[in-house]
Amino acid sequence: MKITAIDTCILTVPTPKPMALNYPHHKLVVAEIATDEGVKGLGYSLAFNGGGAEAVHTYLETRLKPALLGEDPLFVERLWEKMFRVDMGIRKQGIAGYALSALDIGLWDIVGKCARLPLYKLWGAHADKAAAYGSGGWSNYSVNDLVAEAEKYAGMGCRYYKMKIHHPDPRENAKRVAAVHKALGGKARMMVDVNQRLDVLGNVRQAKLLEEFDLLWYEEPVLADDFDAYAEIAERISIPVAAGENHFTRWEFKQLFDRKAIAYAMPDVCRACGFSETLRIGRLAAAHGVQLTPHLIHEISIHVVGALANGFLVEFMDWAPPDLFEELPACKDGMLRIPDRPGHGIALARGAIEKYRSR
Repeated sequence: MKITAIDTCILTVPTPKPMALNYPHHKLVVAEIATDEGVKGLGYSLAFNGGGAEAVHTYLETRLKPALLGEDPLFVERLWEKMFRVDMGIRKQGIAGYALSALDIGLWDIVGKCARLPLYKLWGAHADKAAAYGSGGWSNYSVNDLVAEAEKYAGMGCRYYKMKIHHPDPRENAKRVAAVHKALGGKARMMVDVNQRLDVLGNVRQAKLLEEFDLLWYEEPVLADDFDAYAEIAERISIPVAAGENHFTRWEFKQLFDRKAIAYAMPDVCRACGFSETLRIGRLAAAHGVQLTPHLIHEISIHVVGALANGFLVEFMDWAPPDLFEELPACKDGMLRIPDRPGHGIALARGAIEKYRSR
Protein backbone atom coordinates (compact mmCIF):
# COMPACT_ATOMS: atom_id res chain seq x y z
CA MET A 1 0.00 0.00 0.00
CA LYS A 2 1.27 3.46 -0.91
CA ILE A 3 0.14 7.01 -0.16
CA THR A 4 -0.82 8.56 -3.48
CA ALA A 5 -2.22 11.94 -2.44
CA ILE A 6 -2.83 14.17 0.56
CA ASP A 7 -5.52 16.80 0.10
CA THR A 8 -5.48 19.61 2.64
CA CYS A 9 -7.59 22.63 3.48
CA ILE A 10 -8.61 24.98 6.27
CA LEU A 11 -12.19 25.08 7.51
CA THR A 12 -13.41 28.16 9.38
CA VAL A 13 -16.34 27.15 11.57
CA PRO A 14 -18.51 29.59 13.56
CA THR A 15 -19.21 28.78 17.19
CA PRO A 16 -22.59 28.96 18.95
CA LYS A 17 -23.45 31.21 21.85
CA PRO A 18 -22.36 31.57 24.57
CA MET A 19 -18.90 30.40 23.39
CA ALA A 20 -19.06 32.99 20.60
CA LEU A 21 -18.87 35.70 23.28
CA ASN A 22 -15.17 34.80 23.56
CA TYR A 23 -14.39 32.92 20.35
CA PRO A 24 -16.57 33.60 17.29
CA HIS A 25 -15.02 30.78 15.25
CA HIS A 26 -12.50 27.94 15.24
CA LYS A 27 -10.43 26.61 12.37
CA LEU A 28 -9.69 23.02 11.37
CA VAL A 29 -6.58 22.15 9.38
CA VAL A 30 -7.72 19.07 7.48
CA ALA A 31 -5.64 16.38 5.76
CA GLU A 32 -7.30 13.62 3.73
CA ILE A 33 -4.80 10.86 2.93
CA ALA A 34 -5.47 8.66 -0.14
CA THR A 35 -3.82 5.33 -0.99
CA ASP A 36 -3.43 3.19 -4.09
CA GLU A 37 -5.75 0.57 -2.55
CA GLY A 38 -8.63 2.98 -2.11
CA VAL A 39 -8.40 3.26 1.69
CA LYS A 40 -8.51 6.85 2.90
CA GLY A 41 -7.69 8.43 6.24
CA LEU A 42 -8.98 11.66 7.75
CA GLY A 43 -6.77 13.75 10.00
CA TYR A 44 -7.26 17.25 11.35
CA SER A 45 -6.03 19.69 13.94
CA LEU A 46 -8.24 22.17 15.75
CA ALA A 47 -6.85 25.71 15.96
CA PHE A 48 -8.84 27.35 18.74
CA ASN A 49 -10.13 30.75 17.58
CA GLY A 50 -8.20 30.11 14.36
CA GLY A 51 -4.84 30.93 15.89
CA GLY A 52 -1.98 29.90 13.60
CA ALA A 53 -4.10 27.74 11.28
CA GLU A 54 -2.59 29.19 8.11
CA ALA A 55 0.94 28.59 9.38
CA VAL A 56 0.05 25.01 10.35
CA HIS A 57 -1.38 24.42 6.89
CA THR A 58 1.70 25.84 5.18
CA TYR A 59 4.11 23.69 7.20
CA LEU A 60 2.01 20.59 6.59
CA GLU A 61 1.81 21.23 2.85
CA THR A 62 5.41 22.27 2.22
CA ARG A 63 7.42 20.13 4.66
CA LEU A 64 5.49 17.13 6.01
CA LYS A 65 3.25 16.16 3.09
CA PRO A 66 6.22 15.57 0.71
CA ALA A 67 7.77 13.27 3.34
CA LEU A 68 4.74 10.96 3.23
CA LEU A 69 3.89 10.74 -0.46
CA GLY A 70 4.81 7.31 -1.84
CA GLU A 71 5.25 5.77 1.62
CA ASP A 72 3.38 2.81 3.11
CA PRO A 73 0.84 4.35 5.54
CA LEU A 74 0.82 1.24 7.74
CA PHE A 75 4.35 2.03 8.96
CA VAL A 76 3.04 4.69 11.30
CA GLU A 77 5.93 4.60 13.78
CA ARG A 78 8.50 4.95 11.01
CA LEU A 79 6.58 7.78 9.36
CA TRP A 80 6.11 9.56 12.69
CA GLU A 81 9.89 9.50 13.18
CA LYS A 82 10.41 10.72 9.62
CA MET A 83 8.06 13.67 10.11
CA PHE A 84 9.50 14.46 13.53
CA ARG A 85 12.98 14.67 11.99
CA VAL A 86 12.15 16.43 8.70
CA ASP A 87 13.58 19.73 9.96
CA MET A 88 15.83 19.26 12.96
CA GLY A 89 16.01 23.03 13.36
CA ILE A 90 12.23 23.16 13.88
CA ARG A 91 11.06 21.68 17.16
CA LYS A 92 7.83 19.73 16.78
CA GLN A 93 5.91 21.97 19.09
CA GLY A 94 3.36 24.64 18.32
CA ILE A 95 2.84 25.02 14.56
CA ALA A 96 4.89 21.96 13.57
CA GLY A 97 3.24 19.84 16.29
CA TYR A 98 -0.24 20.70 15.02
CA ALA A 99 0.79 19.80 11.45
CA LEU A 100 2.34 16.47 12.43
CA SER A 101 -0.74 15.67 14.52
CA ALA A 102 -3.15 16.01 11.62
CA LEU A 103 -1.15 13.58 9.49
CA ASP A 104 -0.53 11.06 12.27
CA ILE A 105 -4.27 10.99 13.04
CA GLY A 106 -4.98 10.32 9.37
CA LEU A 107 -2.40 7.53 9.19
CA TRP A 108 -3.91 5.75 12.20
CA ASP A 109 -7.36 6.12 10.63
CA ILE A 110 -6.04 4.15 7.63
CA VAL A 111 -4.49 1.48 9.88
CA GLY A 112 -7.76 0.98 11.75
CA LYS A 113 -9.71 0.71 8.51
CA CYS A 114 -7.27 -1.86 7.12
CA ALA A 115 -7.50 -3.87 10.35
CA ARG A 116 -11.29 -3.40 10.40
CA LEU A 117 -11.07 -2.30 14.02
CA PRO A 118 -11.80 0.90 15.91
CA LEU A 119 -8.56 2.38 17.18
CA TYR A 120 -9.23 1.81 20.88
CA LYS A 121 -9.53 -1.92 20.19
CA LEU A 122 -6.50 -1.91 17.91
CA TRP A 123 -4.52 -0.39 20.80
CA GLY A 124 -5.71 -2.90 23.39
CA ALA A 125 -9.12 -1.69 24.62
CA HIS A 126 -9.76 -1.03 28.27
CA ALA A 127 -13.27 0.46 27.98
CA ASP A 128 -15.83 1.03 25.25
CA LYS A 129 -17.02 4.36 26.62
CA ALA A 130 -15.50 7.38 28.33
CA ALA A 131 -16.79 9.70 31.02
CA ALA A 132 -17.20 13.28 29.79
CA TYR A 133 -16.87 16.56 31.65
CA GLY A 134 -18.67 19.66 30.47
CA SER A 135 -16.26 22.44 29.59
CA GLY A 136 -16.60 26.15 28.88
CA GLY A 137 -17.24 28.90 31.39
CA TRP A 138 -15.36 31.59 29.47
CA SER A 139 -14.43 34.95 30.91
CA ASN A 140 -16.99 36.96 28.91
CA TYR A 141 -19.87 34.85 30.22
CA SER A 142 -22.23 36.46 32.68
CA VAL A 143 -23.00 34.51 35.83
CA ASN A 144 -26.30 33.53 34.22
CA ASP A 145 -24.42 32.21 31.17
CA LEU A 146 -22.16 30.18 33.45
CA VAL A 147 -25.02 28.66 35.38
CA ALA A 148 -27.00 27.86 32.24
CA GLU A 149 -24.05 26.09 30.63
CA ALA A 150 -23.19 24.14 33.78
CA GLU A 151 -26.81 23.04 34.16
CA LYS A 152 -26.93 22.03 30.48
CA TYR A 153 -24.00 19.66 30.94
CA ALA A 154 -25.35 18.38 34.25
CA GLY A 155 -28.62 17.68 32.43
CA MET A 156 -26.67 15.44 30.04
CA GLY A 157 -25.45 13.47 33.04
CA CYS A 158 -21.95 14.97 33.17
CA ARG A 159 -20.67 14.65 36.72
CA TYR A 160 -18.02 17.34 36.24
CA TYR A 161 -17.99 20.92 34.94
CA LYS A 162 -15.00 23.17 34.22
CA MET A 163 -14.99 26.96 34.08
CA LYS A 164 -12.38 29.66 33.54
CA ILE A 165 -11.09 32.00 36.26
CA HIS A 166 -9.69 34.96 34.31
CA HIS A 167 -10.79 37.99 36.34
CA PRO A 168 -7.82 40.01 37.67
CA ASP A 169 -9.44 40.06 41.13
CA PRO A 170 -9.26 36.56 42.66
CA ARG A 171 -12.24 37.39 44.88
CA GLU A 172 -14.40 37.90 41.78
CA ASN A 173 -13.32 34.52 40.45
CA ALA A 174 -14.27 32.95 43.76
CA LYS A 175 -17.71 34.59 43.59
CA ARG A 176 -18.31 33.22 40.09
CA VAL A 177 -17.26 29.73 41.14
CA ALA A 178 -19.49 29.98 44.21
CA ALA A 179 -22.51 30.92 42.09
CA VAL A 180 -22.08 27.92 39.79
CA HIS A 181 -21.30 25.60 42.70
CA LYS A 182 -24.51 26.65 44.44
CA ALA A 183 -26.58 26.28 41.26
CA LEU A 184 -25.27 22.77 40.61
CA GLY A 185 -26.23 21.75 44.13
CA GLY A 186 -23.98 18.71 44.18
CA LYS A 187 -25.07 17.41 40.75
CA ALA A 188 -21.56 17.88 39.38
CA ARG A 189 -18.08 18.45 40.79
CA MET A 190 -16.18 21.45 39.46
CA MET A 191 -12.76 22.26 38.05
CA VAL A 192 -11.21 25.65 37.26
CA ASP A 193 -8.83 26.76 34.52
CA VAL A 194 -6.37 29.64 34.92
CA ASN A 195 -5.04 29.36 31.33
CA GLN A 196 -1.46 30.30 32.31
CA ARG A 197 -2.46 33.79 33.54
CA LEU A 198 -0.86 34.01 37.00
CA ASP A 199 2.49 33.72 38.75
CA VAL A 200 3.20 31.47 41.72
CA LEU A 201 2.06 33.91 44.40
CA GLY A 202 -1.08 34.83 42.46
CA ASN A 203 -2.02 31.17 42.16
CA VAL A 204 -1.41 30.48 45.84
CA ARG A 205 -3.74 33.32 46.76
CA GLN A 206 -6.37 32.31 44.22
CA ALA A 207 -6.35 28.63 45.15
CA LYS A 208 -6.75 29.50 48.84
CA LEU A 209 -10.01 31.29 48.03
CA LEU A 210 -11.33 28.20 46.22
CA GLU A 211 -10.54 25.49 48.77
CA GLU A 212 -14.09 25.31 50.13
CA PHE A 213 -15.49 24.10 46.78
CA ASP A 214 -13.72 20.72 46.76
CA LEU A 215 -12.48 21.22 43.19
CA LEU A 216 -11.30 18.19 41.22
CA TRP A 217 -8.41 20.12 39.75
CA TYR A 218 -6.77 23.51 39.23
CA GLU A 219 -5.65 23.80 35.61
CA GLU A 220 -2.70 25.50 33.87
CA PRO A 221 -1.76 27.88 36.68
CA VAL A 222 1.37 29.33 35.02
CA LEU A 223 3.10 29.48 31.65
CA ALA A 224 3.52 26.00 30.21
CA ASP A 225 7.26 26.63 29.83
CA ASP A 226 7.88 27.05 33.58
CA PHE A 227 8.16 23.50 34.94
CA ASP A 228 9.67 24.58 38.25
CA ALA A 229 6.76 26.94 38.91
CA TYR A 230 4.33 24.07 38.31
CA ALA A 231 6.16 22.01 40.90
CA GLU A 232 6.15 24.84 43.42
CA ILE A 233 2.42 25.43 42.99
CA ALA A 234 1.64 21.72 43.33
CA GLU A 235 3.59 21.79 46.60
CA ARG A 236 1.90 24.92 47.95
CA ILE A 237 -1.79 24.54 47.10
CA SER A 238 -4.24 21.90 48.30
CA ILE A 239 -6.07 21.45 44.97
CA PRO A 240 -4.58 18.88 42.52
CA VAL A 241 -2.96 20.50 39.48
CA ALA A 242 -3.81 19.60 35.88
CA ALA A 243 -1.88 20.62 32.75
CA GLY A 244 -0.74 19.50 29.34
CA GLU A 245 -2.73 21.13 26.55
CA ASN A 246 0.31 23.29 25.78
CA HIS A 247 2.89 20.53 26.18
CA PHE A 248 3.58 18.70 22.94
CA THR A 249 5.90 15.75 23.57
CA ARG A 250 6.60 12.97 26.08
CA TRP A 251 9.79 14.77 27.09
CA GLU A 252 7.87 17.85 28.23
CA PHE A 253 5.46 15.69 30.20
CA LYS A 254 8.41 13.85 31.73
CA GLN A 255 9.57 17.18 33.16
CA LEU A 256 6.20 17.56 34.88
CA PHE A 257 6.05 13.95 36.07
CA ASP A 258 9.59 13.94 37.45
CA ARG A 259 8.77 17.08 39.48
CA LYS A 260 5.45 15.58 40.71
CA ALA A 261 3.92 18.77 39.37
CA ILE A 262 0.59 17.45 38.05
CA ALA A 263 -2.03 14.89 39.05
CA TYR A 264 -3.89 15.00 35.73
CA ALA A 265 -2.18 14.95 32.32
CA MET A 266 -4.03 16.74 29.52
CA PRO A 267 -2.33 16.18 26.15
CA ASP A 268 -4.22 17.44 23.12
CA VAL A 269 -4.27 14.85 20.31
CA CYS A 270 -4.24 17.66 17.73
CA ARG A 271 -1.23 19.38 19.31
CA ALA A 272 0.81 16.63 20.97
CA CYS A 273 2.05 15.17 17.67
CA GLY A 274 -0.99 13.00 17.10
CA PHE A 275 -2.27 9.71 18.44
CA SER A 276 1.22 8.18 18.47
CA GLU A 277 2.74 10.62 20.93
CA THR A 278 -0.45 11.01 22.97
CA LEU A 279 -0.45 7.25 23.61
CA ARG A 280 3.20 7.42 24.69
CA ILE A 281 2.37 10.31 27.03
CA GLY A 282 -0.58 8.36 28.44
CA ARG A 283 1.53 5.30 29.19
CA LEU A 284 4.26 7.44 30.73
CA ALA A 285 1.61 9.08 32.91
CA ALA A 286 0.49 5.65 34.10
CA ALA A 287 4.04 4.86 35.20
CA HIS A 288 3.92 7.96 37.42
CA GLY A 289 0.45 7.37 38.85
CA VAL A 290 -1.06 10.24 36.84
CA GLN A 291 -4.51 10.05 35.27
CA LEU A 292 -5.06 10.90 31.62
CA THR A 293 -7.70 13.49 30.71
CA PRO A 294 -7.12 14.64 27.10
CA HIS A 295 -7.76 18.22 26.09
CA LEU A 296 -10.66 18.80 23.70
CA ILE A 297 -11.32 16.88 20.45
CA HIS A 298 -13.58 14.50 22.38
CA GLU A 299 -14.75 12.76 19.20
CA ILE A 300 -11.32 11.20 18.64
CA SER A 301 -9.70 11.59 22.09
CA ILE A 302 -12.12 8.96 23.36
CA HIS A 303 -10.08 6.28 21.58
CA VAL A 304 -7.01 7.10 23.70
CA VAL A 305 -9.02 7.11 26.92
CA GLY A 306 -10.71 3.85 25.95
CA ALA A 307 -7.39 2.17 25.19
CA LEU A 308 -5.55 2.96 28.44
CA ALA A 309 -6.27 1.87 32.01
CA ASN A 310 -5.40 5.33 33.37
CA GLY A 311 -7.79 7.04 30.94
CA PHE A 312 -10.13 9.05 33.18
CA LEU A 313 -12.14 11.86 31.54
CA VAL A 314 -12.69 13.37 28.11
CA GLU A 315 -13.24 17.11 27.75
CA PHE A 316 -16.66 17.67 26.19
CA MET A 317 -17.08 21.10 24.62
CA ASP A 318 -20.27 21.19 22.60
CA TRP A 319 -19.25 23.66 19.87
CA ALA A 320 -19.42 21.95 16.45
CA PRO A 321 -22.42 22.74 14.20
CA PRO A 322 -24.51 19.72 13.20
CA ASP A 323 -23.39 19.87 9.57
CA LEU A 324 -19.62 19.65 10.26
CA PHE A 325 -19.21 15.96 11.18
CA GLU A 326 -21.21 12.81 10.58
CA GLU A 327 -22.35 10.76 13.58
CA LEU A 328 -20.54 12.47 16.43
CA PRO A 329 -20.55 10.39 19.63
CA ALA A 330 -23.51 11.47 21.74
CA CYS A 331 -23.19 12.26 25.43
CA LYS A 332 -25.67 10.10 27.32
CA ASP A 333 -25.75 9.82 31.11
CA GLY A 334 -22.44 11.63 31.18
CA MET A 335 -20.73 9.03 28.98
CA LEU A 336 -19.47 9.05 25.41
CA ARG A 337 -19.70 5.65 23.73
CA ILE A 338 -16.70 5.06 21.50
CA PRO A 339 -17.68 4.40 17.86
CA ASP A 340 -17.17 0.81 16.80
CA ARG A 341 -16.51 1.87 13.23
CA PRO A 342 -13.03 1.07 11.83
CA GLY A 343 -10.36 3.72 12.42
CA HIS A 344 -11.34 6.69 14.56
CA GLY A 345 -14.84 6.50 13.08
CA ILE A 346 -15.23 10.23 12.39
CA ALA A 347 -15.98 11.70 8.97
CA LEU A 348 -16.70 15.19 7.74
CA ALA A 349 -20.33 15.65 6.75
CA ARG A 350 -21.23 15.82 3.09
CA GLY A 351 -20.79 19.41 1.94
CA ALA A 352 -18.83 20.52 5.03
CA ILE A 353 -15.65 21.29 3.10
CA GLU A 354 -17.54 23.29 0.47
CA LYS A 355 -19.45 25.23 3.13
CA TYR A 356 -16.65 26.01 5.59
CA ARG A 357 -13.49 26.01 3.46
CA SER A 358 -11.49 29.23 3.79
CA ARG A 359 -8.22 28.06 2.23
